[in-house]
Amino acid sequence: MIDIDLTLAAGSFFVAIVVGLTGMGGGALMTPMMMLFFNVPPLAAVSSDLVASAVMKPVGGVVHLRRGTVNLRLVAWLCAGSVPAAFCGVFVVRAFGDGERVQQAVKYALGVALLLAVAGLVAKAWLARRDDRGVRGVRGVRGDRKGTALADLGEIVVRPIPTLLVGTIGGLVVGVSSVGSGSLIIVALLALYPALKANQLVGTDLVQAVPLVASAALGHLLFGDFQLAVTTSLLAGSIPGVYLGARISAWAPGGVIRALLAVVLLASALKLLGAGNTTTLWILGGAVVAGAAGWSLLGNRARTEVGVAGESPEGLQTAGSGVEAGVPPRSAR
Repeated sequence: MIDIDLTLAAGSFFVAIVVGLTGMGGGALMTPMMMLFFNVPPLAAVSSDLVASAVMKPVGGVVHLRRGTVNLRLVAWLCAGSVPAAFCGVFVVRAFGDGERVQQAVKYALGVALLLAVAGLVAKAWLARRDDRGVRGVRGVRGDRKGTALADLGEIVVRPIPTLLVGTIGGLVVGVSSVGSGSLIIVALLALYPALKANQLVGTDLVQAVPLVASAALGHLLFGDFQLAVTTSLLAGSIPGVYLGARISAWAPGGVIRALLAVVLLASALKLLGAGNTTTLWILGGAVVAGAAGWSLLGNRARTEVGVAGESPEGLQTAGSGVEAGVPPRSAR
């Protein structure tokens, strides 16, 4: 009989709620949580998290396939690079040696991957803010979204070489650290294919992550440090947590949750890279201040641009006002 660690299951439950709310942060939160709070060895944490993800990912992928929000051509090109690269990730880890040396290498690799994930979250938020500003700037009087560049799946022109490179790099990062299938690759897709709608972006990324994570999990099952008890505890908490997070995602403030997620990921990365408590607090404080200032600046620019776009030429009244230019109102005659 497999013993389930109730505290680890509870931790994975709360992490999975965040994943259900945002669609991001699975490996980026679950693996550091096991290492920092439950003293799971780095390689075992990566291996167990990948195997647990391989069990959970197909469920969401099937939902998006049924809804028709998956670009299968993009999935094919991404998987052509990511599947072999993810399987080879465990060999890259093993190249550092055995014992404490390889565990330390995985720990540092995970810290770097988390920093990349934070950068991806920031880039995604900035791009979304920019696109929203552009949409509001071209809205008509009645709020219709004229000039938006969103396209149907059949209209997306696939760029094979860049997509293949994204899959290869993302797959290697996932195979080494278990981080990236839901954070790094989705940001790269957003940059390469800005015309993809949000649900298409999520659906395509989620479906390509199924073979990617399965390949990485297989490599770690054969050559890594997989622990069945750890994986079972993760699944016991994460399956109901993801379901609950998805149910409440409709009314939860996604922007605030993503901001908190970025702060948690940054703190985890700094600790994994060996930063002291004082250094970590100073960096976190500076990042929060800089992020708030940047967000406020973008908001002010958006309001200014919308205001300028809505102004009428000087000396003219808006259409439909019933008042001719240069003619005083009836009450002033």
